[in-house]
Amino acid sequence: QVQLVESGGRLVQAGDSLRLSCAASGRTFRIYAMGWFRQAPGKEREFVAGVNWSGGTTYYADSVKGRFTISRDNAKNAVYLQMNSLKPEDTAVYYCAAARSAFTAGSTQGEYGYWGQGTQVTVSS
Repeated sequence: QVQLVESGGRLVQAGDSLRLSCAASGRTFRIYAMGWFRQAPGKEREFVAGVNWSGGTTYYADSVKGRFTISRDNAKNAVYLQMNSLKPEDTAVYYCAAARSAFTAGSTQGEYGYWGQGTQVTVSS
């Protein structure tokens, strides 16, 4: 079993930066890929960013590429999402997710078996 707890979401203005954190516990964190997803009101949950087990490979949705950075600290069992140049369309509940299988995962929700409760990010214009 894996427990994931996100934090860091809040109300910000367009152009601001924000860093989300996800604390993981319950299994060998360091060998599993991690991801961030988001769900805006009235929309389906979508992939935002992912990182492989070592942190050496990262991948992003086109909508956030160049503005968001995912990273992980295996010593702290944590994964982060640095969000810069935020836009109103980034407003959503952001979820941290852990992959079902070891080492790597892609951008589809089915590859992730564990989810946090989400943290709200609101970007005002």
